[in-house]
Amino acid sequence: MSGAAGNQLSLRDAAIDVVRRLQEAGHTAYFAGGCVRDRLLGHEPEDYDVATDALPDAIKRSFKGTRRVGESFGVMLVRSHGHVIEVATFRADGTYSDHRHPDEVIFSNEHDDAARRDFTINGLYEDPIAGLIIDHVGGQADLEAGVIRAIGTPDARFEEDHLRMLRAIRFAARFQFEIETDTAVAISSRAGNLQGVSAERIGQEFRRMATNGLWGPAMRLASELQLAGVILGEVAGPSDWPRCDHLDSCDPPPSSTRFEAAMAAWLLDQGEAGEDCRELIGDRLVLSNQERARLDAILSVHERVGAEWEEAGVATCKRLASSAVFGVCLELIRAVDGQWAASIESRVEDLSVSGLSPDPLLGGADLLEAGIEAGPGLGRILDAVYDAQLEGELEDRESAIELALDLASRGFAGG
Repeated sequence: MSGAAGNQLSLRDAAIDVVRRLQEAGHTAYFAGGCVRDRLLGHEPEDYDVATDALPDAIKRSFKGTRRVGESFGVMLVRSHGHVIEVATFRADGTYSDHRHPDEVIFSNEHDDAARRDFTINGLYEDPIAGLIIDHVGGQADLEAGVIRAIGTPDARFEEDHLRMLRAIRFAARFQFEIETDTAVAISSRAGNLQGVSAERIGQEFRRMATNGLWGPAMRLASELQLAGVILGEVAGPSDWPRCDHLDSCDPPPSSTRFEAAMAAWLLDQGEAGEDCRELIGDRLVLSNQERARLDAILSVHERVGAEWEEAGVATCKRLASSAVFGVCLELIRAVDGQWAASIESRVEDLSVSGLSPDPLLGGADLLEAGIEAGPGLGRILDAVYDAQLEGELEDRESAIELALDLASRGFAGG
């Protein structure tokens, strides 16, 4: 886990210092898990975890300001040169009656600690002092071969935590790896167990897939291994995922809409079945109100462009093109009809010459000042005046006021 900026040492060097101090105190200590995997793949880890034979009390004695986050599991947070490093005692896990957390842990050795982890690529250790990789589970070979393989018996790993099935897909899509046959078979045969995982945890995995990896391969795997059907009900996945695949190759959507764009692509690629799942998906993945609004906006603008663009007037096209999600919608269209997307882009370019979203000539205060009565009709008049402005029919505030007064006199404000 990383800490504040402006530190004397880099995150890695701060983590190395934790390992060094534990080793100097007579303990075994290594980097563990994802940070080792990422370094071997040539990626810079976002955080460093340390695994050690030091018990929690010994860790607390070795480092001031240590914070407990899971002392019963042997997990402590250690401050080092302005960074926060997670340090965990080697352990063996007991049974997982809730299919998420072990009922008990037994502080143990590095072999048992590696054996309890999910996939071989996540079961590696690194001794940064000696410059060695410690591999008790065959993780290096699987990294080199590009394979996601459960440690030990796949059925046992997925029975311990059903969410690991989605994690396998996320890692496979992120690193463009294959899921080993026995591991894939175990996922497919146990897909129904995903129903017992909280919607919040499933939603979080989907967010990680959408923002950190290849979305098309992830959704293809989720469908092939029966997991998508469990999440969305018994919906048969399509044979082709053009929009999901296209999101992986086009300029990425803004980070603020990446997840919603991915979900829209997923729903649209499923055709009519996706339409039926539009409301369901918000509950199944526990979308926030903001996420629901952004997803609805993408699907709505995409639908309107498809239905209205060819026959729409200038004002309608400008309003659609100036939508915050129009760029995402255009890429979703390009995925299945590049020629039409290019035609839309060309028209938007022409429209932009006169301004796609100029500042309105009038506001509500202007209408009140002109003597138009307050009420819900003000919004309708303002919209009509702005449409005329977008169409190029108004040049100044005076002509806009004149149109507003005319609309009001004809009862436009009353609907």
